[in-house]
Amino acid sequence: MNTTHMNSAKTELTIIIPTYNEKENILKTFYAIDKALKETINWKVLFVDDNSPDGTSEIVNQLSKKNPKVTGINRFGQRGLSFACIEGILASTSPYICIMDADLQHDETLLTRMLADLKSESLDVVVGSRYVGAGSTGDLAKHRVWTSKIATFLSNYFLKQKIYDPMSGYFMFPRVFFDSVEKKLSGRGFKLLLDMLITSGCKTKIKELPYVMRSRDIGESKLGYFVIQNFLLMLIEKLLGKILPIRFVLFTLVGFTGLFVHFFVLWLTHIFYKESFIYSQIMAVIVAMTSNYFLNNHFTYHDKKLIGSDNFRGLINFYCMCSLGAFFSIFVANYLYIHSFVWWLAGLLGAATGAVWNFLSTAIFTWGDRKT
Repeated sequence: MNTTHMNSAKTELTIIIPTYNEKENILKTFYAIDKALKETINWKVLFVDDNSPDGTSEIVNQLSKKNPKVTGINRFGQRGLSFACIEGILASTSPYICIMDADLQHDETLLTRMLADLKSESLDVVVGSRYVGAGSTGDLAKHRVWTSKIATFLSNYFLKQKIYDPMSGYFMFPRVFFDSVEKKLSGRGFKLLLDMLITSGCKTKIKELPYVMRSRDIGESKLGYFVIQNFLLMLIEKLLGKILPIRFVLFTLVGFTGLFVHFFVLWLTHIFYKESFIYSQIMAVIVAMTSNYFLNNHFTYHDKKLIGSDNFRGLINFYCMCSLGAFFSIFVANYLYIHSFVWWLAGLLGAATGAVWNFLSTAIFTWGDRKT
């Protein structure tokens, strides 16, 4: 992580803007905020960039040298809007925080009102809402509007109070509110507001202020398959609570697909091609393990996805860890069976031991995830 000019000891409001390939929007966004706020309060903008290949962080660095109101963090090897926002919050020291996008779709003229209401009404969160009063989604494409409405419907099932726009990416809150929920946040996905509201519960004091969402002029929307996937995974994680880590759930589901791959390859080589059973079994194990690795790398550890030479290293590491898992599975199952456990229970517990070992060992040694 590379931090530029982080000194906000006297800043009242920090506006955190996560970015990825927003080179053309940085100056426009900053000057729009500057025009809206002027010197009414002591504020700063913190751009948190996920090492954009288009040179976004270089533009932020150049701007920060000219204007002390601009600071920047460039994150390496990390992805995800929520984690970017969290990292920005932790890097700031101002008593009030605002989250907004760099695509100029949020109405910066609402900032002053948001801060005033937050302080005068002792609120926990003020949300820029597209679905209250005169607010609207503007010219947003119909499929995006329906996606947002479906996500809002699902989100309200998990919330303890009615929120019209829990999917908003434009909101402001006191730092003390964030501190109260920080340790229980999922951090997954792209909607930190929803994560915070589900975590905080029904006593959260919320106010929604209407704004009209503008059209994006430059750049591309970040809404894609993995954004939707992570949104759903965050809801599942909140539902499961501390029972099971969501990565373990995904790892296990991928493991089940490996069973089908294993038996298909075993049938193909042994029954169809008439190869020996031992040769067919070895091939089935290798193909299934390879399939599991690539699926886990693509889905379970998408935010830590290994590419290039790291991908090959990860595959070899995965082979080694899962081979040890197979050994532990057989050892535990055999030990339990000879100590009077019924065969199916011994087999099940052995398989569970292998699965837990594979998950923990690959999380640490293959994808370097010390916190599973």
